[in-house]
Amino acid sequence: MLDVLIDEMGDEHVSTSIETPLRKDAFDLTDDEKIKQIEGHFAKIMDVLGLDRTDDSLKGTPHRVAKMYVKEIFSGLNPDNFPNIKLFDNKYKYNQMLVEKNIQFYSNCEHHFVPIIGKAHVAYISSGKVIGLSKINRVVQHFAKRPQVQERLTMQITNALKQILQTQDVAVVIDATHLCVSSRGIKDVNSATVTSNFCGAFANEQTKNEFLKYIEIK
Repeated sequence: MLDVLIDEMGDEHVSTSIETPLRKDAFDLTDDEKIKQIEGHFAKIMDVLGLDRTDDSLKGTPHRVAKMYVKEIFSGLNPDNFPNIKLFDNKYKYNQMLVEKNIQFYSNCEHHFVPIIGKAHVAYISSGKVIGLSKINRVVQHFAKRPQVQERLTMQITNALKQILQTQDVAVVIDATHLCVSSRGIKDVNSATVTSNFCGAFANEQTKNEFLKYIEIK
């Protein structure tokens, strides 16, 4: 019965909070210590699956997976890895929306640890401060590099940019494919998931529609 409930929660795309669920001791271990422990655990998983880890192709896999988890695809769990972002005065006095669209990202579903592949579209209206364009991409990538739920990812990007840019006028739309839907379970390879968050001026229908027109989503 418990197995059925756990499966149903995952398939129903349950999200528990805006913050990524982390234990209080999440960062007690160094990255190297985490890699060493994950390497050992993943080696045991391979053993249980019956894989021959003495094979030349497999013997380095536990370490490669552990390093990938800590240093790459889940590096966004560590707040120390948040991008260094400098604010600049809006000297051009540009007071219209700035749109950064088609930001490609790769994340992982927290229910099955399989990829989420998508694009984020982000806009903001300056309250007097601006940031470098690449920093928007870096914020998206930071939060994507966690076990995620798309709704949470959308909110985390929005909230971070509102805080950084010191404005409520932020909009985020994410269009993504979930391999937990397309490669397992229902195995629907054609569907995509769209989430959005419109804050401040973007709650106005005219401003919202202008943004959606720019990113070509109706």
